[in-house]
Amino acid sequence: MSDQDQTGVYLGQSTKAETLLFRRTNRHGVVAGATGTGKTVTLQIMAQGFADAGVPVFAADVKGDLSGISQLGAPNDKLLARAQQIGLELIPEAAPTIFWDLFGRKGHPIRTTMSEVGPLLLARMLELNDVQEAVLSVTFRVADDEGLLLLDIEDLRAVLAYVSEHADEIGRRYGNVAPATVAAIQRALLQVEDQGGAGFFGEPALQLSDLMRTTPEGKGVVSVLDATTLINSPRLYSTFLLWLMSELFEQLPEVGDPDKPKLVFFFDEAHLLFRDTPKALMEKVEQVVRLIRSKGVGIYFVTQNPADIPDSVLAQLGNRIQHALRAYTPSEQRGLRAASDSFRPNPDFDTATAIQELGVGEALVSTLDDKGAPTVVQKTLIRPPASRLGPATDVERAAVMAASPVRGIYDTPANRESALELLQRRAEAAVAQADARQADEERREQAEQDRAPPAPRSRSTAAGGARSRPPAAPRRSNRQSTAEAFGKSVARSVGSQIGRALVRGILGSLTRR
Repeated sequence: MSDQDQTGVYLGQSTKAETLLFRRTNRHGVVAGATGTGKTVTLQIMAQGFADAGVPVFAADVKGDLSGISQLGAPNDKLLARAQQIGLELIPEAAPTIFWDLFGRKGHPIRTTMSEVGPLLLARMLELNDVQEAVLSVTFRVADDEGLLLLDIEDLRAVLAYVSEHADEIGRRYGNVAPATVAAIQRALLQVEDQGGAGFFGEPALQLSDLMRTTPEGKGVVSVLDATTLINSPRLYSTFLLWLMSELFEQLPEVGDPDKPKLVFFFDEAHLLFRDTPKALMEKVEQVVRLIRSKGVGIYFVTQNPADIPDSVLAQLGNRIQHALRAYTPSEQRGLRAASDSFRPNPDFDTATAIQELGVGEALVSTLDDKGAPTVVQKTLIRPPASRLGPATDVERAAVMAASPVRGIYDTPANRESALELLQRRAEAAVAQADARQADEERREQAEQDRAPPAPRSRSTAAGGARSRPPAAPRRSNRQSTAEAFGKSVARSVGSQIGRALVRGILGSLTRR
């Protein structure tokens, strides 16, 4: 058998050749098994098989082993014996590869904007409660209504501060916004920033077309996301991959069921996607998985146990590859039963028993046939990969990046005018306007003082001696005339009557209340 099949990806040999048909690839699938049983090798075989057929692939590399797909294979005696056992002519070959890294260390940076991620996914990344998520949604709405472009964390932080400062006005328009809740969101943003997540938000934003490249020779490019560090921030990891799936769903056109998929997407450590996922987000995941196949995209979840995946999602995964599972605890036994029950049974063996007896590089395989029905599960010897089994070195990775078709496109961040700069300009304009008003008031006051007549000044003697005093007015006598005394008496009497009347009126009104 040759190293490449024209109808599908050759997975290995049971009583027959086990092939994942290209035209059924968009019905999704799952690769499961305990640690060390060969899941990553199976993922590598599938990714290279799709690339050889001209299908672009995106895969997360959690342990770093998948980077070997970029290098020529150097099969050892064990791999050559396996190839001979299954009748495979093993030809060493590397897959065209682009390395990506959210942190920009072991691959080209991947960025997107805050606006593209949106409040729902961002709230999950920040681990916000319902009230905090609602305030975050208000913040995004305020940004949209006021033309504040949200690109990076600094933009969101600036708009959150703006919302807090105008909480009363914004609360009347959009609902109550508590500054304490805004402060809690700010602290959550700080945690993401401390984990290195700030680099994910910004520009230049990732173009999906760069994940769907083919070479001039017609091979699909394998995009490998280095997740060896990213996996330490599981919320950031799972939110990024979910965002990417959502973007594919929203941007790609409908193609129905193509002869070959437009893209195959591998989601390693898939259980992280479904951990503590709120209902609204779970519904979105189910919708994406159900409908994205009509966009020509196949999604493959890689996890230890199929029980890690909700039934509503697992029911949509038609292609299944199950490596060995161990069942020592009651929980593991339930997972084993769930895994065995998901296969179409084979009368030649008990599926649950077979899963526990599988060796490294062996798997139970059931794929969809030409009619879309699952095949009977088969014990399968997984084929050895044509590319290197093991990671690429730092020097080899650097050489791949130097020859990358996206070199220089994403490596340098851009910072165009957005919410932060607009709010700063508004603040500066407000300060300048206040300064102008204060200056106008000071000028008016000065002008009024200038228009006022000068105070009278005494004259000096011609010789510059002592100032002369004006003639003193004649002193009035302290004695009052009879008429003056009578007038003052009348005035005092009238004044006393009026005063008493006022007091009575006031007190009367108080006592009548």
